[in-house]
Amino acid sequence: MDCKLHKLVADVAVFAAGQVLLVRYHDVSRYDGQRGWFLPDDYLDTGEHPDSAASRILAEQAELGGQAPQLSHIESLSNGAWHLIFHYVTTLDAPMPVAPTGNVAAAEWFPLDALPPRSEIAHDGWAIEVLDALILS
Repeated sequence: MDCKLHKLVADVAVFAAGQVLLVRYHDVSRYDGQRGWFLPDDYLDTGEHPDSAASRILAEQAELGGQAPQLSHIESLSNGAWHLIFHYVTTLDAPMPVAPTGNVAAAEWFPLDALPPRSEIAHDGWAIEVLDALILS
């Protein structure tokens, strides 16, 4: 993504049996230098529909191809660049083994009632706020 004014992002909360999948990345330059846990996410490719981006993210980052994540809500924020974040959700019957691939350094399932501390989650615990919004909606 070359634009410095706008950032289009999709993330996917993958739930399974009271757990959620979180990832860490090797190259964090696309993630504002953040090294903590994230919901699987990425920028939208030029012209890519957010639904397609969510499916791509699951296939590339969690080897969960064939899922059809559903849009939960859109978040708009500005911190130097205007971010539009498309928050998606999908639910599996049970947690599946996820082997880190590509830029994913680690992928782990965490019980919703035992998430990592905010200090270990990227962007000051932002994933917790997103999960709270998803669970309360």
